Amino acid sequence: MPIEKIIVLEDDLVLRKHLEQQLRARRYDVAAVPTLAAAYELLSKDNWDLIFADVQLPDGEGTDLLQQIQQRPDRPLVVIVTGFGSVESAVSCMRNGAFDYLIKPFSSEQLSITLQKAEDLTRLIRVNDYLNKDRADDGGSELMGRSPAMEQLRSLIRKVARTQATVLIQGESGTGKELVSRAIHRESPRANAPFIKVNCAAIPENLIESEFFGHEKGAFTGALNKREGRFELAHGGTILLDEISEISPQVQAKLLRVLQEREFERVGGNRTLKVDVRVIATTNRNLEESVARKEFRQDLFFRLNVVPIHVPPLRQRRDDIVVLSTQFIQRFVRKHGVNVTGMSTACKESLLSHGWPGNVRELQNVIERAVILCPDGQDLQPTHLGFGPPAAPMAVPVGEASRSIPVAPAAPASAAAAAVAPAAPLPASADSIQSLADLERAHILHALEVCDGNRTKAARHLGVSIRTIRNKLHEYGVAGRDDEAAAADGASGSSAGAA
Repeated sequence: MPIEKIIVLEDDLVLRKHLEQQLRARRYDVAAVPTLAAAYELLSKDNWDLIFADVQLPDGEGTDLLQQIQQRPDRPLVVIVTGFGSVESAVSCMRNGAFDYLIKPFSSEQLSITLQKAEDLTRLIRVNDYLNKDRADDGGSELMGRSPAMEQLRSLIRKVARTQATVLIQGESGTGKELVSRAIHRESPRANAPFIKVNCAAIPENLIESEFFGHEKGAFTGALNKREGRFELAHGGTILLDEISEISPQVQAKLLRVLQEREFERVGGNRTLKVDVRVIATTNRNLEESVARKEFRQDLFFRLNVVPIHVPPLRQRRDDIVVLSTQFIQRFVRKHGVNVTGMSTACKESLLSHGWPGNVRELQNVIERAVILCPDGQDLQPTHLGFGPPAAPMAVPVGEASRSIPVAPAAPASAAAAAVAPAAPLPASADSIQSLADLERAHILHALEVCDGNRTKAARHLGVSIRTIRNKLHEYGVAGRDDEAAAADGASGSSAGAA
């Protein structure tokens, strides 16, 4: 409910009480006063959403209020009410900022229409303010790729979009989960309503409840004004709960109620608010494993997992790498105003041979950097990609035996294979080829072993975030050691050696 608090400024007692009763019957908070001075006092103490102001008042005219309202940072809408209406008066009031103009006596239907218009305008203003503050580059809002996996994903999106079902999108970081959610919203009946995103991982735990549900004035230190939450802003549209696995158990319980009843209270408030929203959640974790570890509520998981969608990692759709790279080159050529003619064959081979742990997001960043570094009028070369020289071979266990695997070669695939052939013989048969997922797992665990279990150090050497390491260890069922404990062990070991 965008309109909640209303001032009725009317000196006629009968009319004032009658309008107050009609508004209270519609579940609004109403303060009815007979003078401008009383109205100014109310405005100085709290924020108000709407004012019904009579023109003729004992201590002035209601039109004087319009000029004062324009000076306030939070301006309530003002409806001028008069028993002596004229075209000139109406035009003057509207020019001075009045939202509407009613002539007494007006019917209940006229009041309902005015209130509905005020509700719609207020909601539109608040959603627009939020989107302006949270505006991001939407140049990459389309799902790109021609692989069979992407075609299946698009087909599933079309089926799901036309329903009202809650959707849980799972996939590794950088695979494009947010793009999938935007595609679902764009192809749904709610396409013309707000699409509101909440990044659960980026909001401090003590503020996420306020971000979800809003807060009342004075609910906590720093809550100087009433604030609508993201669920209110998404009313009639879609809300994206990005990285839903990061929220605390307390907020999980309150979120469960919203999914079940579509109602909630603001922080510090007692008014129950109902919302009509479609919920889409994303996560880069396996939520079933989080449920098994008691980190995520099982009942909330069932509520979210009505329609599960898995976004495949880039390494499982290598047919898309060159297609995506071409699209990114065109985009960044326009963005940076450079003249890159395309990609060399060697560059394509380097892209295809890379492991892409960061998926499409990593590919996008690599291509942008390459476009910037490439001289005008030339094709992209492997040296522009920034992969660096081939890493030293690493022993990876395969059953009882082991073999050497090069890490992220920057040279063409054929040249890289020839360079490491003596130390890394090719598999004798197709059955002995390891999957990329197994190679990644072995590489991460080996890096942790070399770094004495220090996840921060391992993440730095692998070129990924500490959060990626943590999620991978959860995925592998390996707890790992805290960095502080690893460092302490290393320090004690060094001291013992020195002794």
